Amino acid sequence: MVNLEVMIYHNPRCSKSRNALAILQEQGIQPLVVEYLKSPFNAKQISSICLKLGIKPEQLLRKGESVFKEYYSGDNMTDAASIKAMVKHPILIERPIIVCGNKAVIGRPPEQVLLILNN
Repeated sequence: MVNLEVMIYHNPRCSKSRNALAILQEQGIQPLVVEYLKSPFNAKQISSICLKLGIKPEQLLRKGESVFKEYYSGDNMTDAASIKAMVKHPILIERPIIVCGNKAVIGRPPEQVLLILNN
């Protein structure tokens, strides 16, 4: 792997996020850790991450969250509506997200982080 900075969008209360961070550290990588609930994304950042992940914004939504069920369940979630929801309620963003250069991966299961290291 080229010596690129690895970043993890992390929620320390999430076991999958903690496990993904541990896997990176076991590989000798000290990623830049961004606690996205404390430092929320803006719309441009969410769009950029979706592009790196190769997914539509709706696919980044955690539809099982109570906030989603309360405010968005049954809505037609366009790209713009999905992004707006994630900006307003960062808890709706799937986690963890690991970014390395122009690529990103969602660490679910946590072992998915290894895919970004091998590319």
